[in-house]
Amino acid sequence: MSKITEILTVVKIGGSTLGANDTTLTDILELSDTQRKFVIVHGGGALITEMLSRLEIETEFIEGLRSTPKEAIDVVIAVLCGIVNTRLVTAINDLGGSAVGITGADTNLFQAKQLREELHFVGTVSKVNPELVINLIENNYLPVVAPVGVSIGAHWNINADSAAAALARAIGADELVFMTDVDGVSDESGNLLTDITESQIRDLQETKVLTGGMIPKIEACLDAAADGIDTRIANGTIQGSLVEALSGSIGTRIS
Repeated sequence: MSKITEILTVVKIGGSTLGANDTTLTDILELSDTQRKFVIVHGGGALITEMLSRLEIETEFIEGLRSTPKEAIDVVIAVLCGIVNTRLVTAINDLGGSAVGITGADTNLFQAKQLREELHFVGTVSKVNPELVINLIENNYLPVVAPVGVSIGAHWNINADSAAAALARAIGADELVFMTDVDGVSDESGNLLTDITESQIRDLQETKVLTGGMIPKIEACLDAAADGIDTRIANGTIQGSLVEALSGSIGTRIS
């Protein structure tokens, strides 16, 4: 059983949010000085696309998920576990933090199976083994998790939003925040919805207001919210956005 008594917050960081104005990492370190512990799960889609393009490997998205054929899975692993994870850990430690980079392969953190045949090596988390993450948190380290999954003889590209929700549920997180490059979920007229329910989400899906990469993000939010986790989507490209999101001042809360 976890001995964590502080508020436990999982933050999913997308590669598109780590721009010049982003302060998510400094926000995390600032808030860690209070009664809150953090875990980071990161994506890396833009860099994966760039690397695949360099290698002349075509990128295809199906319902917001990157189809990952055999020739692409090693590139995905190299980018997520090597480049992006190492850069984030280094940046946090340069700021005075104590980050430790791990992947879904470490201690079989994310056991996975194929999501759909047409997506090839895209997986869905079938089991989370959270003991390593919990031990790191209890020893005052900041885990930074790359979203790859494992099964016997295979690695899987796990959507980072889905991985963050699965991990949040497994460690008993209190909060889950998705830092993205939009202000949150908007209605048909483009107005930001500060709170949204599952029935409203289904209506927006039926009318094609929610499409592309927002679909797996919203499904991940609903999975976490169903377990009582306070779940939010906020714009991570602006200064202080994580602090504002956790206070409820910006973004969309999913209930």
